[in-house]
Amino acid sequence: MASGKRDPQPGDLIEINRGIYQHWALYLGDGYVIHVTAEDEGIPRPSAGSVAILTKKAKVKKQLLKDVVGTDDWKVNNKYDQSHTPLPVKEIIKTAEKYIDREVPYDLLSKNCEHFVTKLRYGEEDSSQARRAIRRWASLAHKVITVGGVTAAAVIVGAAPVVFAGVVADAAAAGCIPQCF
Repeated sequence: MASGKRDPQPGDLIEINRGIYQHWALYLGDGYVIHVTAEDEGIPRPSAGSVAILTKKAKVKKQLLKDVVGTDDWKVNNKYDQSHTPLPVKEIIKTAEKYIDREVPYDLLSKNCEHFVTKLRYGEEDSSQARRAIRRWASLAHKVITVGGVTAAAVIVGAAPVVFAGVVADAAAAGCIPQCF
């Protein structure tokens, strides 16, 4: 198992570092977490994220923490406890278990894995990761991008940056788009 705090308690938020983004899960107890994923048997994680973004749907899975984490670093991170009051643990777990194996709406900026687990723990959705992405995208929308001598203005349309004059910006590779798989 990857490094991180080894003693999560039921109802804790688990932050998994995936490199350019963090994946979030909620600890249920006995080594299990619940999380939103587009992964199906045989679909690797990067493809699964693309599926979720395109279909706007994801599946809620109950899996062993060690299987969800793989070799990635993780930690307990109840970062919203200072601004949000956690629900009683029994209520968190009971609500979480109702979602197992259900399909839920998915949107990178408004219904991602962090939104899902904060809704379970606090009764309201929150995602600092999504807020950062929105701020970055808004900043990009006001900048002029020059690539290979071609200048083009970037405009945000829905949840995706659209770049005119045939210039394609890979915002995910630049760290501007967090993704939850």
